Amino acid sequence: MNALGLVIKSTGSWYSVRLPDGSLRECRLKGRIRLDGIKSTNPVVVGDTVHIQLDNNTISGIAPRRNFLVRRSNNLSKYAHVIAANIDLAMLIVSEKNPRTSLGFIDRFLLTCQAYGIQACLVLNKLDQLDQAEMAIANERLSIYERLDYPTLRVSALTGTHLAELKGILNGKVSLISGHSGVGKSSLINRLIPQAALRVGEVSKVNYKGKHTTTFAEMLCLSDDSYLIDTPGIKDFGLVHMDRHEVSHYFKEMAPLLAQCKFGNCLHLEEPGCGVLHALDNGLIDPRRYKSYVGIVMGDEEINNPDYLWRKTLD
Repeated sequence: MNALGLVIKSTGSWYSVRLPDGSLRECRLKGRIRLDGIKSTNPVVVGDTVHIQLDNNTISGIAPRRNFLVRRSNNLSKYAHVIAANIDLAMLIVSEKNPRTSLGFIDRFLLTCQAYGIQACLVLNKLDQLDQAEMAIANERLSIYERLDYPTLRVSALTGTHLAELKGILNGKVSLISGHSGVGKSSLINRLIPQAALRVGEVSKVNYKGKHTTTFAEMLCLSDDSYLIDTPGIKDFGLVHMDRHEVSHYFKEMAPLLAQCKFGNCLHLEEPGCGVLHALDNGLIDPRRYKSYVGIVMGDEEINNPDYLWRKTLD
């Protein structure tokens, strides 16, 4: 006998699947499941609707996905790591210090969400750790994205500041929570869902980077119609399945300018008659966003190459 179920936890080889009656089954894959066009390290992920065989608790297939979020499994791999599927909102938790989230990491996350049709928002955590000067810097960095109509929120998991507003944003959605280790994802979830009782790690005093506490993805119930997908902290966000000529299509401020470029294959680096470079020179594109764009298109090593002929100073 077969049934459809929702994957709510993945530990690599075992999957917790919730059936329509609310019961849970611990399942394994039946053979090898391949997804069309995707070389993935994990064919079944949290958020997937799957076909299971009830007599032996095996997953035999995956229902079509509405969307999914993916990144490169590691810097050298050509394989993708699918983070979760069928997501209404991808929420990136960032912090200004201990650890500091780089703009390049934020831009890669937002680019991927844009490419895969997933609404994204930014949540600055650890307000309680910031003095007035640091808060001004954080606000200025967030303003880059607010000008592009990305929703942003400033919260503190420690004091509970603005968590009611955060819960309102999450209401009625399946929301993925991502970010570096140490930015406070688990602390935020424990505030929103006390019964989750997630383990919270300390930030290393050596390099001020977070220690991994979440080791697998899991869907948690926030309310009757609201769910959070908790994911392990990630160090970087490598892009997959994207030609470098496509990158500008997923930068919100660049996409409307592409028709103004003289050449159809313009990479917006040094080409004459480039609409993107014209906007950059006239202050219509933030240089920090453009720096992220070049880092993606040319490779991050080009950003600091003194021999590269930049049209505009990006530091």
